[in-house]
Amino acid sequence: MNLAGKTVLITGASQGIGAATARAMAARGADVLLLARSEDKLRDVASTIERSGGRARVYAVDLADLDAVAATTGAIKAQGIVPDVIVNNAGIGRWIFMEETSLQEMQEIMAVPYFAAFAVTKGFISEMARRGSGNICNINGPGAWFPWPSSVAYASARWALRGFSAALRVDMRGTGVTVTDVVMSKIASSYWDNNPGSAERIPWVDRIVPTMSVEQAAAVITRAVERERREATGPSMYTVIHQIGRLFPRLVHWCVYVGGAKRPSSL
Repeated sequence: MNLAGKTVLITGASQGIGAATARAMAARGADVLLLARSEDKLRDVASTIERSGGRARVYAVDLADLDAVAATTGAIKAQGIVPDVIVNNAGIGRWIFMEETSLQEMQEIMAVPYFAAFAVTKGFISEMARRGSGNICNINGPGAWFPWPSSVAYASARWALRGFSAALRVDMRGTGVTVTDVVMSKIASSYWDNNPGSAERIPWVDRIVPTMSVEQAAAVITRAVERERREATGPSMYTVIHQIGRLFPRLVHWCVYVGGAKRPSSL
């Protein structure tokens, strides 16, 4: 897919990977639609894009509020816009053991990314299918394949997003709409600031993988969308581990268990 002249909708676009992806795709000539809760941060991202000659629109929305998501996708369509690409990037979630996870937090973690990705995609999928083209790109993490100790709620939501990609791909077969699943290892983003203590619970097998910058992550996502790949991974060392895990899943599951966080004695 040539992104020049295409419309790309990106969730979680106010910072981190989402903002970097918006900048990367706008630099390739795409019109970007930026969705997140913070309007001020979204406008800062949009201003940066526009100063570089790109085009960006801002839509402040709480992606955990499904009614608000439906209203926003409806408003975008009312403007005559149906995205060519949807990048479901928004995601939250601390790495904590099940006993430490409240039911409310479990719901919040499932709401973003999974429910949000479903709702945003549903808002446009009929029009994309009728048009006969488009790409849905879901940004995931290693927990979708190899959960580690202290990741019950987080990994469950990521497995749901992985299932969404697989099931949607089956639904869209023959329509011209493709589905891309992007899985990347540790990225130097604001996630770690927003979730203190999570970095200390990274399994040792993941710690040997180089940390990616948000710009490197955006490059992986952008290439995957341009090529409309089914799956993309990064960085290269994680790609090797990922492929080994698919061939020998019990080996990698054992590694992340042995090298992962230990249950606190207080639980």
